[in-house]
Amino acid sequence: MTQSFIKAISYYLPEKILTNEELVTEFPEWSVAKIAKKVGVNQRHIAAQNETATDMAVCAAEKLFSEQHIDRQTVDFVLLCTQSPDYFLPTSACIIQDKLGLPTSCGALDFNLGCSGYVYGLSLAKGLIAGNIAKNVLLLTSETYSKHLHPQDKGNRTIFGDAATATLISDEGFAKIGNFALGTNGQGAENLIVKTGGLRCANKANDLHFDENGNPHSSDFLYMNGSEIFNFTIDIIPQLLENVLLKNELQQDDISLFVFHQANAYMLNYLRDWLEIDETRFYNYLSQVGNTVSNTIPICLYHAKQENRLAENVLIAGFGVGYSWGATILNIIN
Repeated sequence: MTQSFIKAISYYLPEKILTNEELVTEFPEWSVAKIAKKVGVNQRHIAAQNETATDMAVCAAEKLFSEQHIDRQTVDFVLLCTQSPDYFLPTSACIIQDKLGLPTSCGALDFNLGCSGYVYGLSLAKGLIAGNIAKNVLLLTSETYSKHLHPQDKGNRTIFGDAATATLISDEGFAKIGNFALGTNGQGAENLIVKTGGLRCANKANDLHFDENGNPHSSDFLYMNGSEIFNFTIDIIPQLLENVLLKNELQQDDISLFVFHQANAYMLNYLRDWLEIDETRFYNYLSQVGNTVSNTIPICLYHAKQENRLAENVLIAGFGVGYSWGATILNIIN
């Protein structure tokens, strides 16, 4: 069976930056220090009003081609992970094929996943290569979660940022993609959801109300039950790590670096302590970009590679909206 490798990664951030100082002017009951301590984010990038996930994915891909010296004519499949597509139809990946000038023999599809999306995307790319369907898969992740947030939702506005990434998966590269552990529990769907806008609830509900703490609740904007998401995460992560290590015939001590979805600082620190992972083997790149959903892991991998932190076996794990979770091992080629 043909092996699959990550060959190159690049990413794009929107021009607009929203700092904690700016957020405090909108929510004076909070302080810059409180935001930084609670979520670990100092600033986040926000897509422009007319900037879409497709636009950002194109920018990330163009950066990949130029920065990593990739010939776009060699791409024979495009995968786009997004929960903020331009249209119900056509498929955004088809639009991206045209905007990038990729061959018309190129396959293209979107898939709708959040924080586990990058890991799932790697699994799809690996399957395409193993099945001799494609040789060079362009995996794009792109999210504009800021467009799902109510302007007065200070909790989520401190956490989420917008971004797009581009990864080329091929039959050679710097990181061999190992075996996967994946999981789903749709019973948690309503704990992280935008209820209206799809065909089940096509019309806006206009049901905005504020709780006793002044937090907005509306079916027309993103709702996140933070405590339930936290409980879900600490419940599934130990089993996820056990499963992925077993499937790759490794022990926890064999992992040189752990790269988890960058949810928020509190959750990451809790998981690291609970799983007894040494800080030197746990990667964090949250403060300058925030939680960028499916983009967090590839952004981490990009910077960890720049810092020469990638060696031997790297465990990546994504988890969140769905509920959905996934992990794999990247074997780093020196």
